[in-house]
Amino acid sequence: MGWTELSALVFRPKVGELLTNTVLLVLIGVPASAVLGVGGAWLVERTALPGRRVFAVALAAPLAIPAFVSSYGWASVVPSISGLWGGLLVAVTVYFPLVYLPALAAIRGLDPALEESARSLGMGSWAVFFRVVLPQLRLAVLGGSLVVALHLLAEYGAFAFLRFDTFTTAIVVAYQATFAGPNAAALGLVLLLLCLVLLAGESLARGRARYARVGGGSPHPPARLPLGRLAPLVVVGVICLVAASTLVPLASVVRWLFRADAADLEGLASATAQTLVLCLAGAACAIAVALAFAWLSVRYPGRLSRLLESAAYLASSLPAIIVALALVSTTLAFAPTLYQTAFTVIAAYVVIFLPRALVPLRAGLSQVPESLEEAARSLGVAPLAARLRVTVPLLVPAVCAGGALVALGAANELTATLLLAPTGTRTVATSFWSAASSLDYPAAAPYAIVLVLLSCPAVALMFAHATRRSLR
Repeated sequence: MGWTELSALVFRPKVGELLTNTVLLVLIGVPASAVLGVGGAWLVERTALPGRRVFAVALAAPLAIPAFVSSYGWASVVPSISGLWGGLLVAVTVYFPLVYLPALAAIRGLDPALEESARSLGMGSWAVFFRVVLPQLRLAVLGGSLVVALHLLAEYGAFAFLRFDTFTTAIVVAYQATFAGPNAAALGLVLLLLCLVLLAGESLARGRARYARVGGGSPHPPARLPLGRLAPLVVVGVICLVAASTLVPLASVVRWLFRADAADLEGLASATAQTLVLCLAGAACAIAVALAFAWLSVRYPGRLSRLLESAAYLASSLPAIIVALALVSTTLAFAPTLYQTAFTVIAAYVVIFLPRALVPLRAGLSQVPESLEEAARSLGVAPLAARLRVTVPLLVPAVCAGGALVALGAANELTATLLLAPTGTRTVATSFWSAASSLDYPAAAPYAIVLVLLSCPAVALMFAHATRRSLR
């Protein structure tokens, strides 16, 4: 595709409309998610919020509900919901926990002595928060906000269901109409540029400041700020947030589930089985690739290992639709027999979810002393046998955690699966989408419940990681 054809496809009114919608979605949705995430973390960790232990879990619960299931739930309750504001309502209430969890972990790691010193110098509660606490949350907030922004760029099902056009929804429509034609490629290029702008912006905003401290900090728990007369208002606000993000979608799903009949359950077992096969295969392949990357990063650090690791993170940060289009173009050009096979679906899962396996594996491997392998070799054990008998068993917890996160992410993946799955393949996500997009809400409800149940273990792992120290 030459420049003339590319410019004709990019510089046209429809692309301007898509750009406006997508940019507004990010400019409004990311700050709103950051405010809700940081505010929720601060309330449950640093204030005397009534029922804060329950709210600490409830504020993380929306991650167990895929965005396209949440939009299905809201559309069932408010059929007129649509457009930018409908998309923002669903997206923000689903994705704000991506800021909440890292902010919660960061606040728990702060030294309360710094806040006490600031108060002793005459600072009020708001001044302490903005001048002492918030600067120390910079990395957590920026990282969580970047993940939210990338999700907003990549989301298809939620916005298509609400009739809100973004680049991702337009790419899927263009692909389905022309099968990887130039229009889909041109739109994908613009979406890729937006993604790279976000990555560069987050890197610049992060800066080079260091936030680590020497020592364990103050040993006593932080003083909890009383909410006073604001307590009832704050509790009502948090309840409304929990209701909008979790209770409304789940109540809608349960309501339609009771209206489902036996015919709506016929394909559920088959779809669940196909989902398990694909997501477990994707998890196994992702673990194999991540183990090689982690081994190079930990045992043989250097430019090559850093380059491979950076490439893995960069590729996984791209929207799933871009990864899917790249795999379509690659297979059609070099291996047509692999087009629309399980191989391309699993390859997409590996690219998209590789960091979920890489992070725990790298952390686990870094905690295994090389001296254990050296001791085994000194006893006459071959190098490969020493690794299999000594190192690999110690990596089992990291392998299980990484594999679970990849498998559960793959089970809920919709966009790449729709584009790449072999003809006749029906996963839980695609089966739900088929029924919900046809407005057959009772038929979609059983699949929605299964998607939520499949997501719960991953959310529990994330919450446990963010709350290593028990709620005090």
